[in-house]
Amino acid sequence: MNIIEKFIKVLERYMDNLSIKKKFIQLYIFCVLLPLIITDSVVLYIVDSMESQRQYHGMANVANAVSYNISALVENAGEIAKSMYTNRRMNSFLEKQYESNSDYYAEYQNFFQDSTLESVLGMNQIVFTMYTDNPTVVKGGKIDNMSNLKETAAYEAWKERGENEGLFFVYERKRYANSYRRKIMLLQNLDFFSKDQEKMLQIEFDYNSMMRMLRRMKFDNEVLICQGDAIVLSNGPFSGVGKKFDTISVQQKMGYKQTITLHGAKLDIYVLKADNGVRSKIVRFLPILGFLVIINVVLPMGFVLLLNHSFTKRIRGLSKVFQSVNGEHLVQMAHEDGRDEIGSMIRNYNRMVKRTNELIQTVYKNKIKEQEILVGRKNAELLALQSQINPHFLFNALESIRMRSLLKKENETADMVEKLAIMQRQYVDWGNDSVEIEQELEFVKAYLSLQKYRFGDRLNYNLEIDPECAQIRIPKLTIVTFVENACVHGIESKASPGWIFVRVYKREEQLCIEIEDTGSGIEEQKLYQMQHDMQNADIEMLKNKKSVGMLNACLRLKMYTEDHVCFEIEGEEGVGTWITICIPMEYL
Repeated sequence: MNIIEKFIKVLERYMDNLSIKKKFIQLYIFCVLLPLIITDSVVLYIVDSMESQRQYHGMANVANAVSYNISALVENAGEIAKSMYTNRRMNSFLEKQYESNSDYYAEYQNFFQDSTLESVLGMNQIVFTMYTDNPTVVKGGKIDNMSNLKETAAYEAWKERGENEGLFFVYERKRYANSYRRKIMLLQNLDFFSKDQEKMLQIEFDYNSMMRMLRRMKFDNEVLICQGDAIVLSNGPFSGVGKKFDTISVQQKMGYKQTITLHGAKLDIYVLKADNGVRSKIVRFLPILGFLVIINVVLPMGFVLLLNHSFTKRIRGLSKVFQSVNGEHLVQMAHEDGRDEIGSMIRNYNRMVKRTNELIQTVYKNKIKEQEILVGRKNAELLALQSQINPHFLFNALESIRMRSLLKKENETADMVEKLAIMQRQYVDWGNDSVEIEQELEFVKAYLSLQKYRFGDRLNYNLEIDPECAQIRIPKLTIVTFVENACVHGIESKASPGWIFVRVYKREEQLCIEIEDTGSGIEEQKLYQMQHDMQNADIEMLKNKKSVGMLNACLRLKMYTEDHVCFEIEGEEGVGTWITICIPMEYL
């Protein structure tokens, strides 16, 4: 027993004289590194192996489900196309030479009164159109001229493929419109009975319905259906009907792949891996992880006990004196022998405590003074902003002019002076920087009414406010500043009549203010610059800019909401400008 005690004391003295760095190196190697390498390797191997198998089977099931649903929809339409391909009555209807339009319309009605055919042509998610080059057939309804079909990308692809029928994914311009959209077409050549006249059946699938079908399947995985490298269908972000087909990336091709062929179209179904989180994996392997944790705790315990007197005891002492930081006076630690870094830290700590106790009062008082200076500076900046938009009109002079105009029965002039007085009083009265939205809109209405005398029929306006927003307070002159900008830069430079719309409403715990004008609009480059200036408005920017009205209002809103206001500006040159201000309700 004595030998063991002597051996332990020798180890303690040895540890006391080791540097902290060497102690942590030994602690890390024996208590952390080796156990973690072993346990983590085992855990990662098991988790990765089982998760890979589970994900593989899951993605295969997803691909099979997508393949089944897409194939069922397309094959159903294909069977209908085949039955119409061998329909003798349809062939006779399309090839018959009609003596007049009335003969054609009569035959048209008889042909489509067939209950079976009518139910087929009226199916949801697909649109049937028959094309023929018969000159006596009148275009309309479900019948069209072959010349219109030949102008489509689907027909060109069908000709290039050289088969009797085929499925095609195309992106082409809408007929009678300048916009483009994605289309899914099934073309069937109707030459079973006769090839004298060219006849085609086109089945167009509703692209949006097929996208919704994929989303309703509610897979955790993202599914991409590709023709070549083009993503033609997806349950993710590649489903815009008005956009060109996106291109699949090399990384996306690393998911599970299944290939199907539908009416000559080779489609690759890619199922991307879904991130199901780590927590479920940990719960699944909890017994194994518990066993590995026990190994990691027991093995380091023996080595940590050897370091107890050298490291842990003095660290606890330091921890106790560090708790005095919460008080107004720091406590020194009793001196303890030791030539390592901990002993040196204790001595330096005691010196620091003595000096810190002397400086606490001085530093604390200086901090209070800095806070007072900062508050004063903010107040000064706010007053400077207010003074920039505070014109010096004389109310008595305006009232005298108004009364004299009334006496002379110049009612229009008196009305203009009265509205100007209302506006000037709003400018000068800075007793309270905030105002109810209802009052602000009354001021806006007065301003627009005054501008109406100037612009006449060229200016029209409409003010809309949600009743629950009427009593909300906002910085004074917020809305009118943007309305004034719409008049000066939008309506004034446009010869034709224009409108100014002001809308105030709540949306998702935010107050939204919209100012829209149908004036001359803004260039795209200038639009981006205005968005940047509005969102980043500050005092320095106001000093350097010539036109500060809108920047002033933006900066006051930022200060009012602690920089949580959001500005959005949209516009098009020659069309108009749309500004949206969103303020979180918690700052109002």
